[in-house]
Formats: sequence, C-alpha cells, structure tokens
Amino acid sequence: MKNKQITGLCTTSANYVSITQRACNTIPGFKELHQKLDRFININGKSRSTFNNYSRQLAHLALYYNQLPTQLDAEQVMDYLHSVKLKGAPSATFFKFTVYGMRSICKLNGLPYQQFCLPPIPRTNKLPTILNDSELKRLIISSRLFKHRLLIAMCYGCGLRCAEVRNIRIGDVDLERELLHVRQGKRCKDRILPIGKMLCRGIGNYLSSAKPETFLFEGQNGKPLSPRAAQLAMSNAVKKAGILKIEVSLHTLRHSFATHLLEQGINILMIKELLGHSNISTTMIYLHLARPLAVMRSCPLDRLYKQADEDFYYQHLPIFVR
Repeated sequence: MKNKQITGLCTTSANYVSITQRACNTIPGFKELHQKLDRFININGKSRSTFNNYSRQLAHLALYYNQLPTQLDAEQVMDYLHSVKLKGAPSATFFKFTVYGMRSICKLNGLPYQQFCLPPIPRTNKLPTILNDSELKRLIISSRLFKHRLLIAMCYGCGLRCAEVRNIRIGDVDLERELLHVRQGKRCKDRILPIGKMLCRGIGNYLSSAKPETFLFEGQNGKPLSPRAAQLAMSNAVKKAGILKIEVSLHTLRHSFATHLLEQGINILMIKELLGHSNISTTMIYLHLARPLAVMRSCPLDRLYKQADEDFYYQHLPIFVR
C-alpha cells in the first residue's frame, strides 16, 4: 500500500472547504466531471448538501492519486478506502460519501460498480440522540449571539433540517398567522409549519434588531448562513451548555422535535407531514424513542416555557429580547 497522507483530512476548515476547487484547478478533467455530477444530482432531485459531500470526497480521492477517479483501477480505490479507515477520517461519513460519490460517477459514465470493487454500505439501526427539556433550555440560552439562539430555537420548535433553516427567506415567515413556509426541502418538497407564539415573538424582535435583507439567517455577502457556521454555532452552544450526550448536532433538534410531539400525543401521520418525510417508515423510528404523555400541543418550544405568567418569561428569556 502506498505510504501517502490522505489529502485534507487534517487541514483547516478553510482548506477543507476549498478542496473541490483545488481538484478542479489541478486535476485535468475534474472540473468537467464536477459539472456533470452537479447536473446529475440536480436532475435526480438530491440536495445541494449531497452534491457538496460527494464532490469533496471525490476531490480528496483525485488529489490523493493526482488522477481522475474514473481513471483509477480497483486496487487503487480499495487502497484509498483502506487508508481512510486506517487514518481515522473525521467520521464514518467520510468513507460513506466516498463510496456514494464513486457510485454516482459510475452511473454518470455507464461503469459497473464492480469495476472499482465498491463495498456495500450497510444501514445502521442506531437510534438518534434526543435532548430532554433541561438540556434544550440550557442549549437555547447558551449561544452568545441572538441570531444563533433563534436559529437553534427554530430547528427545535419547527423540526427543521440544517439546510431548511439556513434558507428561510424573510417572506417565508407569516407572523400574523404564525406559519412558516419551508420551500424546496429534501427531495424538493414544500411544506407549511406552525411556529408558535414564542418563536413569533423571537422572530419579530430579531427582524427589528438585526434587519436581515433577504434571508432570515444571513451569512457573508447577503447569502444564507453557511452549513459550517450553523453547525459551529450549535457545537459551541452544546459545549457551553455542558451537554454530555454524544453526536449532538442541529439534526438532533429535529429528532427531539419529533419525539417530543409523539410524547404529547400528536398523531404519527401528522408528524410525518411536519417533518416532510416521504415514507411513514422513516417516521416510525420515533416510536422507539418516545415516552407517551397525555398532553397535546402543536409547538414543543411553547411547552418548554409554559408558565402561569408568560409575559414575564417573554420579557426575561434572552432568546426573545434584544
């Protein structure tokens, strides 16, 4: 096996983000392959995050051999995947997206999977992490920035995916009707979600103070907040809140949203619609996580702060005041 360091596994975040562009600039034909993959992912209705993940891992592979992935033989691909396992990539998804990316370019070029000896990716039966009420309260108030507190609250209060919360436009929020229009979520599906009184109060205060122009959570140059910035805000809040559970990310808030609604007695078919799942079997996993309760409410964020004098809490909770 070649004694090579896998390109980019230990680089800074800035270098890691630019790995695809580096491959486009240095590997002959990679730019064209990257454009074809973009078209393929778009036509098949997969998300931009899927495209970005596949592109990054294919770029790592191309730079490792200084060669297009389609020009490699099976031994080279197996050698690389073995190196990924040995070097200890940041997470299992590095390995998984390398295989998925290779499968995609095989489809693009009419090549059989067997040509590269691509291994199967078994489905895991691991249950997701769920945060309890105390952890959620600590988490929401742990972020220093008002924007980050509101982002975390919306992910939990509406069960949003990271890409969905980042791409909310100001016009998608109807504070009078207490509704949020999620546009082109996973598999290009729209859905309408209730946002509850507390989120309405928080969003209203945020709009008047931050004054975003297009997107509710704006990053640089008026674009949506980047995935890395959103996840970093969550990661910092988790550390500051002293949450010790493993694998806690923004998606953990979506899992918590669904589980807590099920515990409140909301019908699982309604939860399926709120989450935007295509298949009920995806939603059924929360049956293994829920603790049945008799209380029924539409927005779990409101339940967190249910007190006799709500105005007092609206006034003193840092997420809802400027």
